[in-house]
Parts: sequence; C-alpha cells; structure tokens
Amino acid sequence: MTERLQPNNFAYRWPAEWEPHRATWLSWPHNRSTWPGCFDLIPPLFARFVQVVAEHEPVVILIGDGVCAEQARILVGNLQNVTLLPWRTNDAWIRDYGPTFLQAIPGQRDMLVHWQYNAWGGKYPPWKLDTQVPRNISQNFDYQRFASPLTLEGGALEGNGDRLLMTTESCVLHRNRNPNSTRSFIERCLLHALNMEQVLWLRGGGIAGDDTDGHIDQLARFVRSNAVVAAVTNDPKDSTYRKLRENLDCLEHFRRLDGSTLQIIPLPLPAPVYHSGTRLPASYCNYYIANELVVVPQFDDPADDPARDLLQTLYPSHHVVGLPARHLIRGLGAFHCLTQQQPCLVGSASRPANRR
Repeated sequence: MTERLQPNNFAYRWPAEWEPHRATWLSWPHNRSTWPGCFDLIPPLFARFVQVVAEHEPVVILIGDGVCAEQARILVGNLQNVTLLPWRTNDAWIRDYGPTFLQAIPGQRDMLVHWQYNAWGGKYPPWKLDTQVPRNISQNFDYQRFASPLTLEGGALEGNGDRLLMTTESCVLHRNRNPNSTRSFIERCLLHALNMEQVLWLRGGGIAGDDTDGHIDQLARFVRSNAVVAAVTNDPKDSTYRKLRENLDCLEHFRRLDGSTLQIIPLPLPAPVYHSGTRLPASYCNYYIANELVVVPQFDDPADDPARDLLQTLYPSHHVVGLPARHLIRGLGAFHCLTQQQPCLVGSASRPANRR
C-alpha cells in the first residue's frame, strides 16, 4: 500500500539514530566481488558485529538462501535477539537500499520511505533484489510505504531528530541519480518525505576512495540536535584536506531558521589505508548507534583510541565499542553502511519488529 505523506503535518517524524530502536536491520554479506581478496574474513567480522549489537537490541538479518543462509545460521543463528529472514539481496549495504523508517504519532500506522535506488549511480549492477527490500518490509511488517521519486541512498541522509536534515551536494545532486531534477525540487522532496523543515547542504566529497560520490555518513554526523562531528585531516598535503575544509566551512556558516548555530567537533581521519595501491575511504564517522551502544570502526591506527574516546565523551549514556574494520573497509564501507535502524513506536521500549 502506497500513501502520500502530507507535508509538515507532524504525524510522522524521522527520529535521530540515538533515539530508542525497535531493531537493527542487516543483510548477510555474500557478494564476493564486494570484498576482493578478503571475502572469507568478512562473515566472521560481521557475525561479531551482530553479536555485539544483539546484546543491546533485536537484530533482523536478510540471509537469502543456499550457502549464504547456512553460513548465517551457523555463525549467528543461535543468538538470542536475532531473527533471520530468507530474503535474497544483491549486496550487504542495507543502509543504502533499505527503507528510512519513520516514527508515527499514536493512532497512526507505521510508515517507511522507499527511495529509488540504482546502486550509487549505476556503478554496481545488478541491484534488482536490493530495490525490493523496502516493499517486502512494508508488506510483511505492516508498514505504510511512501514511494519517493528521488533516487538516492540512505547513507546520503543524516537527521538530528529535530527536523533538520544534513546531506551533500556531491551525492544527492549528482546527475547519475536524478538527472532531470533541480536542486529546488530535490530539496522539496526530501523535506516532504521526511517531514523536515530545513536541509543543511555540505559540498561533500573529500574522503579519497569513496565510491558513493560523498555520502554524509563518511563526512559528518549529528551527535546532538545542535552538534556535529566532522571528519578532518590536519595534513594540508593530504588530498582530502581541501574538500574536508570546505565541508567544515559549510557547517561553521550554517544557521538554523531561528538563527542558531551548530557546535562542530572535529573527528580526525586515520592515516590513509590502502589496498593494492588504491586508497580506501576509512573514516570514524561511519560508526553505528544502537540502544546504549556505539560501534566505531577501528583501522589498526594510532588515531583509533582517541576517536573512540572522543565519541565516548559525546555519547556518555552509551557504551562505545571499537571493532576491527580494516578488512571491512575494502568493501568501501563500514558499520553504518551495513545497518538500518528501525525506531521504536512513540512511548514504547525496544522490542522485536512485529511481523504481520
């Protein structure tokens, strides 16, 4: 069932990621070409991540069938708080092709936004199975589905829970997503779908090796409604320096509609990580927030501990955990890219997603 959201009617909202979750959604890694030369290392790393998150909230994993499904059952099938669904996917990055779950006021049905998806601008076919995931969730878990006309990925969007959306020009305005749409139309569609009042546009780009054209979840994240951590490097000779500085300038000059500013906290990148001579998009901004938990990628770098310690100060009510991501990042993403949060109903505690 597809219904239109009435703009700014306050019946639905997109909670901040740190607000309570009903569940975390994942897709089991099975596409060997995503992690060239190291795929066999990925499922055990993924299983460890599942174990950590499942200690804090329910986890739903799309495991497909065949060898992939059997591997998932062996590695995580006996964990409490984990539900395995036999839905097939093309790849593991559910942040990007999964729905954006909205929170309804009491008396309204749950809603999700189904963005159009073309695998980061047509870079990695096929993607047909991935495009079906939001519809499958809406049909099987009693969600209304709002089909947006925009082609984009969930990793391109960051919300503060207070009707402010942060995204990047380099990705969302790229001609490989919405070639016939103006910036004004795209902004109106974003505000309408997510019931937001303002968009904070960063220039984007800046993380060398990023194949997403500049997803916001590699560059900047809200830590409170009025505070942002932003990826930076202190080395002017680094190829990332100038673009990250431009993003920082956008944040520093931004004003909300009431004239207020944002607090900006720099989050330094690790030293460049390479594979076969190609730089990989290693960033601590790609952390995931679960119920009373933050999982931060670690790259065997001296900056790992300071990044984790900084995030612990910024999320004092959460337990901040670092998990290995040096092999994971060969797939050009980390923990935030692998996840999609399902917020709780208004006034409810964390509980498993309800299947109809």
